[in-house]
Amino acid sequence: MRMSHTRPARPQDEESLDAAKLELGEDFHDAECLLISEVKVLLEAQYDSKKEEKNLDETYIKTLEYVQQFSRYTNRDTIKEVRALLKPTELEPFECAQLGNLCCSEYDEAKTLVPSIGSKINDDDLDSLLKQMDSLKKYQG
Repeated sequence: MRMSHTRPARPQDEESLDAAKLELGEDFHDAECLLISEVKVLLEAQYDSKKEEKNLDETYIKTLEYVQQFSRYTNRDTIKEVRALLKPTELEPFECAQLGNLCCSEYDEAKTLVPSIGSKINDDDLDSLLKQMDSLKKYQG
Protein backbone atom coordinates (compact mmCIF):
# COMPACT_ATOMS: atom_id res chain seq x y z
CA MET A 1 0.00 0.00 0.00
CA ARG A 2 1.36 3.36 -1.00
CA MET A 3 0.80 6.36 1.26
CA SER A 4 0.88 9.81 -0.16
CA HIS A 5 2.27 12.66 1.83
CA THR A 6 0.44 15.83 0.97
CA ARG A 7 0.55 19.15 2.67
CA PRO A 8 -2.65 20.51 4.07
CA ALA A 9 -4.22 23.17 1.90
CA ARG A 10 -3.50 26.73 2.96
CA PRO A 11 -6.52 28.63 4.16
CA GLN A 12 -7.59 31.12 1.54
CA ASP A 13 -7.83 33.95 4.04
CA GLU A 14 -4.22 33.48 5.24
CA GLU A 15 -2.19 36.52 4.34
CA SER A 16 0.95 36.13 2.27
CA LEU A 17 4.03 37.48 4.00
CA ASP A 18 6.75 39.46 2.26
CA ALA A 19 9.37 41.40 4.24
CA ALA A 20 10.42 43.25 1.08
CA LYS A 21 6.97 44.87 1.08
CA LEU A 22 6.79 45.12 4.89
CA GLU A 23 4.06 42.48 4.95
CA LEU A 24 5.28 40.85 8.16
CA GLY A 25 2.07 39.43 9.53
CA GLU A 26 -0.25 40.46 12.31
CA ASP A 27 2.17 39.41 15.06
CA PHE A 28 4.48 42.23 14.01
CA HIS A 29 2.00 45.11 13.69
CA ASP A 30 2.72 46.57 17.12
CA ALA A 31 6.02 44.82 17.81
CA GLU A 32 9.12 46.82 18.59
CA CYS A 33 12.06 45.87 16.40
CA LEU A 34 15.38 45.70 18.20
CA LEU A 35 18.92 45.83 16.98
CA ILE A 36 20.92 42.69 17.64
CA SER A 37 23.14 44.87 19.85
CA GLU A 38 20.11 45.85 21.95
CA VAL A 39 19.15 42.20 22.41
CA LYS A 40 22.73 41.51 23.50
CA VAL A 41 22.52 44.22 26.17
CA LEU A 42 19.21 42.82 27.46
CA LEU A 43 20.41 39.21 27.59
CA GLU A 44 23.72 40.09 29.23
CA ALA A 45 21.86 42.12 31.85
CA GLN A 46 19.90 38.99 32.80
CA TYR A 47 22.85 36.59 32.66
CA ASP A 48 24.09 36.79 36.27
CA SER A 49 20.67 36.37 37.85
CA LYS A 50 19.80 33.49 35.52
CA LYS A 51 23.13 31.84 36.30
CA GLU A 52 22.57 32.14 40.06
CA GLU A 53 19.10 30.66 39.71
CA LYS A 54 20.48 27.93 37.43
CA ASN A 55 17.96 29.04 34.87
CA LEU A 56 20.22 29.09 31.80
CA ASP A 57 18.39 26.97 29.27
CA GLU A 58 19.85 25.97 25.91
CA THR A 59 17.80 28.49 23.94
CA TYR A 60 18.99 31.36 26.15
CA ILE A 61 22.64 30.28 25.84
CA LYS A 62 22.46 29.85 22.04
CA THR A 63 20.70 33.18 21.61
CA LEU A 64 23.29 34.92 23.79
CA GLU A 65 26.11 33.36 21.77
CA TYR A 66 24.44 34.47 18.53
CA VAL A 67 23.97 38.09 19.59
CA GLN A 68 27.50 38.23 20.99
CA GLN A 69 28.83 37.08 17.63
CA PHE A 70 26.71 39.33 15.43
CA SER A 71 26.35 42.47 17.55
CA ARG A 72 27.71 45.42 15.58
CA TYR A 73 27.83 47.97 18.38
CA THR A 74 29.69 47.18 21.57
CA ASN A 75 28.52 49.79 24.05
CA ARG A 76 25.23 51.31 25.10
CA ASP A 77 26.15 54.88 24.16
CA THR A 78 26.87 53.84 20.58
CA ILE A 79 23.58 51.91 20.40
CA LYS A 80 21.71 55.01 21.62
CA GLU A 81 23.48 57.16 19.01
CA VAL A 82 22.58 54.72 16.21
CA ARG A 83 18.94 54.76 17.35
CA ALA A 84 19.03 58.57 17.43
CA LEU A 85 20.31 58.62 13.83
CA LEU A 86 17.56 56.30 12.64
CA LYS A 87 14.67 57.83 14.58
CA PRO A 88 14.02 60.98 12.50
CA THR A 89 13.84 59.05 9.23
CA GLU A 90 10.59 58.10 7.51
CA LEU A 91 11.57 54.44 7.79
CA GLU A 92 9.50 51.82 9.59
CA PRO A 93 10.93 50.27 12.79
CA PHE A 94 11.65 47.01 10.94
CA GLU A 95 13.64 48.88 8.29
CA CYS A 96 15.60 50.81 10.92
CA ALA A 97 16.48 47.56 12.70
CA GLN A 98 17.56 45.98 9.42
CA LEU A 99 19.84 48.90 8.57
CA GLY A 100 21.29 48.90 12.08
CA ASN A 101 21.91 45.16 12.02
CA LEU A 102 23.27 44.85 8.49
CA CYS A 103 25.67 47.83 8.66
CA CYS A 104 25.75 48.28 4.90
CA SER A 105 28.61 50.37 3.55
CA GLU A 106 26.90 51.54 0.34
CA TYR A 107 23.40 52.89 -0.23
CA ASP A 108 22.78 50.54 -3.17
CA GLU A 109 23.67 47.56 -0.96
CA ALA A 110 21.20 48.78 1.67
CA LYS A 111 18.44 49.22 -0.91
CA THR A 112 19.12 45.73 -2.26
CA LEU A 113 19.05 44.07 1.17
CA VAL A 114 16.13 46.15 2.48
CA PRO A 115 14.07 46.79 -0.68
CA SER A 116 11.17 48.41 1.17
CA ILE A 117 13.27 51.54 1.83
CA GLY A 118 13.46 52.19 -1.94
CA SER A 119 11.52 55.44 -2.25
CA LYS A 120 11.37 56.45 1.43
CA ILE A 121 14.84 57.96 1.58
CA ASN A 122 16.92 59.45 -1.20
CA ASP A 123 20.33 58.02 -2.05
CA ASP A 124 22.33 60.95 -0.65
CA ASP A 125 20.52 60.91 2.69
CA LEU A 126 20.83 57.14 2.94
CA ASP A 127 24.53 57.31 2.07
CA SER A 128 25.07 59.96 4.75
CA LEU A 129 23.15 57.88 7.32
CA LEU A 130 25.19 54.76 6.54
CA LYS A 131 28.48 56.67 6.78
CA GLN A 132 27.49 58.10 10.17
CA MET A 133 26.56 54.64 11.41
CA ASP A 134 29.85 53.24 10.11
CA SER A 135 31.76 56.02 11.86
CA LEU A 136 30.01 55.23 15.14
CA LYS A 137 30.87 51.55 14.74
CA LYS A 138 34.55 52.26 14.02
CA TYR A 139 35.12 54.73 16.83
CA GLN A 140 33.07 53.23 19.65
CA GLY A 141 34.84 53.10 22.98
